[in-house]
Amino acid sequence: MSSNRILRVGIIGCGEITQVAHIPTLGFLSDYFQVTYLCDISDNALEHCSKKVIGGTPKTTLKAEELCASPDVDIVMIANSDAFHVPHALLGLKHDKVVFIEKPMALSLHDADQLIELEKQSAGKVMVGYMRRYASGFIDAVKEIGSLDQVCYARVRDIVGPNSDFVGQSGTFPKVFSDYRAEDSKELSSRTDEFLEQALTRELGIPVTADTAAQWRNLGSLGSHDLSAMREALGMPTAVLGASLCSARGPPFWSALFQYPSFAVSYESGIDYVPRFDASIEVFGGNKTVKICFDSPYVKGLPTTMHIREKLEDGSFRESMVRKTYEDAYTLEMKELYAFVVKGKPAKTTSEDARKDLEVFGMIMKAGLEGQVKLNKAIQN
Repeated sequence: MSSNRILRVGIIGCGEITQVAHIPTLGFLSDYFQVTYLCDISDNALEHCSKKVIGGTPKTTLKAEELCASPDVDIVMIANSDAFHVPHALLGLKHDKVVFIEKPMALSLHDADQLIELEKQSAGKVMVGYMRRYASGFIDAVKEIGSLDQVCYARVRDIVGPNSDFVGQSGTFPKVFSDYRAEDSKELSSRTDEFLEQALTRELGIPVTADTAAQWRNLGSLGSHDLSAMREALGMPTAVLGASLCSARGPPFWSALFQYPSFAVSYESGIDYVPRFDASIEVFGGNKTVKICFDSPYVKGLPTTMHIREKLEDGSFRESMVRKTYEDAYTLEMKELYAFVVKGKPAKTTSEDARKDLEVFGMIMKAGLEGQVKLNKAIQN
């Protein structure tokens, strides 16, 4: 990673993830990065975050295009509302910047395809922020899974408490601001309605309701972490055999049963009020089980661990846990971003890769709604 080049980063969005993860991580990696520009629709957020930047006071702006056009920016980091990820990524690519987009990259296939096409025409390039996939424990576990004689079954689980519980103990002291202009709030609402209509109604034939909108947003937030990691570890599922969708009327919980060519994967996820982080991927082979355990990314230094249970040649049982490093996933991800830009190392979390999440989301939504229709008919009969 040694290089004399320091990459200049402009961050669009000064909310929680920027305050808790991106500004501190980029600051700690001062040999690689310098935050030179901040953009947000809140003047107070800009003022607060500019004081948090290490190594010099960044320029600030309310206009994303000003940041994207600046010669003082090498990387446009997009960490604002999901509804603006693609519009602002397109601005970055039009100015031939490297664009780092926090997941979800997009929330409709139309938007994803638009971004992928412009990336092909631009001198810029895109990397998507799936930080769990850059954790050392996850990378090692994927290699272990690849060495299994066969995969018999797998479980993907992500049931967590409110982010605020972890953020409040992160030591970063983030603040929430609400000094938004009426026109900005109106644009956010309009763009959100637009992508929900495009993703659900036009692409999937599903009506936009409070429940379907909540499920789509939850898949794009917490769900994309799990499903993206599942795809890297096991590949794309061939079908969804059944799914239970969340409701907008209470703590969201959802589940699905994926079919692969020779095995099935159960997936369960949800957000409640219990302050714990229970996220894992467990893969069962004939003689070995590999489990990846993730902890909250909002508390720096909590490791991702790999757990192995196996039958040895002499018939005995062995259980082991590997903690490769305390270096957190965000730090490892930013090092990969540096290698992507400076050394030309290919990124695994590309725009084409991120599009596959949307395909899986659609499979879950269709299976869940089909199941609800069958259930309603059975109840009526």
